[in-house]
Amino acid sequence: MRHGKKVNHLGRKTAHRQALLSNMASSLILNKRITTTVAKAKALRKYVEPLLTKAKDDTTHSRRTVFSYLQNKESVKTLFGEVASKISDRPGGYTRIIKMGEVRVGDNAEMCLIELVDFNTLYTKDGAAKKAKTRRSRKGKKADGVEDATIVAPETPVAEAKAEKKTKKTSPKKKKE
Repeated sequence: MRHGKKVNHLGRKTAHRQALLSNMASSLILNKRITTTVAKAKALRKYVEPLLTKAKDDTTHSRRTVFSYLQNKESVKTLFGEVASKISDRPGGYTRIIKMGEVRVGDNAEMCLIELVDFNTLYTKDGAAKKAKTRRSRKGKKADGVEDATIVAPETPVAEAKAEKKTKKTSPKKKKE
């Protein structure tokens, strides 16, 4: 039984696996997006997200700790400069795994794309105001939510045209005699 065994060994010895994850993390930080297998991407997410969290406070100790994992000066410099400034207000979940729906020719492994969330411009709205931080509390929900409970239909030309069609269909038709 596999009770409590959470590490995916990826078919490698410990030193090889650590080197693989270190190189993949460096590539992810430098390139912001890499293509790999789903199993490696899930293992990389567990490896790189604590490093991204540690990069939020720029101290000598955190730099040395991150360098001990990555072993690459350029990626540490990029992480603490460019990446840390973008993820400073995000409370976690710095990476996104997107399954590509294709398999690798040699071994039929499922491929995916792993990327840093804040660097993909497709999902960010231009000029969108940042949401205020909210507490996940049920206290006061009923008092504040009374006004929001009513649903107002959007006033668009398409919605108005549909409303007109419904009124025309429901009106009684005159029979021709």
